[in-house]
This record gives sequence, structure tokens and C-alpha cells, in this order.
Amino acid sequence: MPELPEVETIVRKLRPHLAGRTFTEVVMLWERIVTRPGAAAFCRSLTGAQVQNVERRGKYLLFPLDTGQTWLVHLRMTGKFLLRTAREGDGAGPHVRARFHLDDGTWLLFSDTRKFGRFYLVDDPQEVVGALGPEPLAADFTAAQLAERLAGRRGELKRLLLDQHFIAGLGNIYVSEALWRAGIHPRRVAGTLTREEAERLHAAIVGALTEGIANGGTTLGDGQYVYPDGGLGRQQEYLAVYERAGEICPRCGAPVERIVQGQRSTYLCPICQKLTE
Repeated sequence: MPELPEVETIVRKLRPHLAGRTFTEVVMLWERIVTRPGAAAFCRSLTGAQVQNVERRGKYLLFPLDTGQTWLVHLRMTGKFLLRTAREGDGAGPHVRARFHLDDGTWLLFSDTRKFGRFYLVDDPQEVVGALGPEPLAADFTAAQLAERLAGRRGELKRLLLDQHFIAGLGNIYVSEALWRAGIHPRRVAGTLTREEAERLHAAIVGALTEGIANGGTTLGDGQYVYPDGGLGRQQEYLAVYERAGEICPRCGAPVERIVQGQRSTYLCPICQKLTE
């Protein structure tokens, strides 16, 4: 599933092409992708609307419109946007679920192999994203705030960091990488972190996400994450532990291990990330 760096990269790639453009036609090829208000109403409302900007909140893409409404998109596991011209094909490939015609002749396609992606068209985006936790790259998300949010938490740290109500935008890749950077075991009880460990974790989260954005996100072996123009991310070349089981830890030389938490893979170095109370 695309995480904060991937969604932020997509936002930055789409913004120059969509900001100021008007939808001249909206074609829904799989109606269940629209959560609200319904496919027919969604298409009617977007047709003729102008995109004011392309933004991100957590793992959501936000498209504020000149109508006062906002179109929100959650890509889920395999959703992706593709920019094409009409002459490049009919835009009805096997996994294209929606097609948006723009006033400059560009087609914005939404492709989704697994059909898990979702669209929302609302008057107030807080209806959809209001319950999300803080943005980890925001200036007001400090190490002190992270320490306060961790205090008293009895669950495993890694599973808490994946909770979008705790912090928005983190997923399996960057949580594994951040915990390795911080030298903290993913099964550590969240509320047992010291202030110094919380500071290390905060710096590690910011560092992992910032590097991920700088490298255009992570395109794994399944090739699901691609840019709207078909390009690939490069962060997979710099991952320290994620999907590196059996390889050498770049810090200490021990073999990277894979464990399972909540039916999801976690990668760690057993030497750098010893489990302590």
C-alpha cells in the first residue's frame, strides 16, 4: 500500500498537470469505487468543476474544487493514477476503473487491480480525514508530542505506529525502517520508551519519510507503485531492513530477520534492535 512518501510524490507529480484544469467528462467504469455520494452524483458534480490544487493528508489525496467541494482518494493496495492523452489509447485497460477528461486534452486514469481504492466527494474533507493522527512531517509534530502520545500505551510499538489515528501516513515499510534507524525493537511495549528513545524514534520517523520523498517513494518487486507518467520510485535501493531478511544489516553486519505482527511482516536487526523492557 502506498505510504506517505509515495502519496506525497504522486501529489507533487499530479499538481502541475491538474491544478487549474477543468474536468470535461468523468467516466466511471466500476461504480463501487465511489464511497460517497454515489457514482452518478459523483460524475455529475465533477463534470465542469475546476481543480484548485492537489494536496495530501496522511495517505489520502485531496483535490479541492472550485465548487467548494473536495474530492478525496485513498489508493489502498493497488490504486494508481496515470496521465495519458486520448491518442495513447481508449483508456479502458483491464484495470482502469475511472477516466477523467481534462480541458487540455489530457486523460487522468485511475487503475486499480484489486479494486480496493475509494473516492469521496464531500463538502468538508474533515468528514473523511478528521480522525487521522498528526502529520509526522509537520512542524508541530515534535519529539515531546510523540513522547506524550506514547505514554501509557500498552500495545506493541510497531502496531501502534501503523494506526492512522495515532500518526497519519506511516505504513509497513517506513515503520520498519524508522525502528531500525532508532535501534528499537518493534515488539517493545509503546509506553515503556524513555524520553531519549522517543526523541530517537521521532528523528528516525522524520528521517525515513524525508529520504523516501527525496527518492520518489518505494517501488517494490510487484511494480504496483508507479508515477502518473509510468516512472518508478528509487527508495527500494536504500532500504536497510524492509524485505531484506537474510541479508546483512548495514550497521552491524548481523543477518536481518523477519517476524510477523498482526499478520504483517516486520523486518529488523536482532543485534541493533534488542528487545528490552
